[in-house]
Amino acid sequence: MSPSRSRFRPAVPPDQSIMDHPLVHEINRRGMLRGSLSLGALTMLAGCGQSNGPAVDGVLRAISRFNDQVQAWMFDPTRLAPTYPESMVLKPPRFNAFYPPEDIRPVDGQSWRLELGGRIANKQAWTGPEITALPEQEVIIRHICVEGWDYIGQWSGVPLRLFLERVGADLSCRYVGFRCADGYWGSIDMASALHPQTLLATKYARETIGDPYGYPLRLRTAVKLGFKNPKWITSIEVTNDYTGGYWEERGFNWFSGL
Repeated sequence: MSPSRSRFRPAVPPDQSIMDHPLVHEINRRGMLRGSLSLGALTMLAGCGQSNGPAVDGVLRAISRFNDQVQAWMFDPTRLAPTYPESMVLKPPRFNAFYPPEDIRPVDGQSWRLELGGRIANKQAWTGPEITALPEQEVIIRHICVEGWDYIGQWSGVPLRLFLERVGADLSCRYVGFRCADGYWGSIDMASALHPQTLLATKYARETIGDPYGYPLRLRTAVKLGFKNPKWITSIEVTNDYTGGYWEERGFNWFSGL
């Protein structure tokens, strides 16, 4: 006698092409829901074929948001990421952006200004020399890309916490958002912004950051994936309004912690 059909098995088998959805790859890559994004999650997607994109996106984005919440809950703002000896530093660092290196448009450091917005008391714009005059910290940490590659980098700059305190930012806000000269944008949670290894970096291997790597200012945090470290920053906003980011609008997890 054949076994009876499981009451938990959907009557309509889910379209297996769902597993090729970029959000599925991102959720599984993060590992927070590894093993649960199988029959359980696919049951919710039963009957959603390739032609029913919005339904698939809705469910997967809900799972991705849950993933963000779990990562935020697990994040320890006092835990330091591993650091490495100077002998392991890659020189120059590896280029990464949403376009090839030949499309880089160098920033004019003389006219560049860092604009401030949102819940910040002193919104006066900053020049490059004013930022480099601030106390400097160095970290030698691993850069980990969502694509699977990594390298050891040596970054120097003002701790983001110190800068936010200096301009009178409301540190009880939820988000710190960034806009960049190349049109990129992103945001991180305040706890990660205040982490001791999060810098507004101006140097790499103790030299001014080169044009391909974010001159004159980029974020460098040890607790986020690479795409959460925007380069060529032109503005910072402190806010309670979710601003997302370039890759988040394309299916990547927002928190993306390490």
